[in-house]
Amino acid sequence: MGVFAFEDENTSPVAPAKLFKALTKDGDVIIPKVIEPIQSVETVEGNGGPGTVKKIIAVKDGKEGYVLHKIDAIDEANLTYDYSIVGGVGLDESLEKITIESKLLPGPDGGSIGKIKVKFHTKGDVLPDHVREEAKFRGVGLFKAVEGYILANPDY
Repeated sequence: MGVFAFEDENTSPVAPAKLFKALTKDGDVIIPKVIEPIQSVETVEGNGGPGTVKKIIAVKDGKEGYVLHKIDAIDEANLTYDYSIVGGVGLDESLEKITIESKLLPGPDGGSIGKIKVKFHTKGDVLPDHVREEAKFRGVGLFKAVEGYILANPDY
């Protein structure tokens, strides 16, 4: 088993607290609206705090699949949200899980800087390049899609 890590950073014109709320508290409703393949986000265990497990159902190439998203830690005061992708048919077969630590910081002109640390826990000693690139693409896409929703809905 191996662990492969990377860090990334993205900026947004949306204020940190507003973006955090949209990505975390309201994400179950917003994300299926802004990410076309995602059909629903269902809580299967827990109350929304650490330990909560959510099933994210998506359709890709006409086939329904899902991943299990487990909340590891959430801190509204410090705008941090840590979670893991712990299972489901959407988790690449080379992986045991993916852990993500995210934090929103104040950015330029009242916006945000989103920082993320991702660790891929592999079943073997190799992380296929396509797995890392796809995860990064999806993460940035989600961040920008939620940002776009907020910008398009100023009363949010």
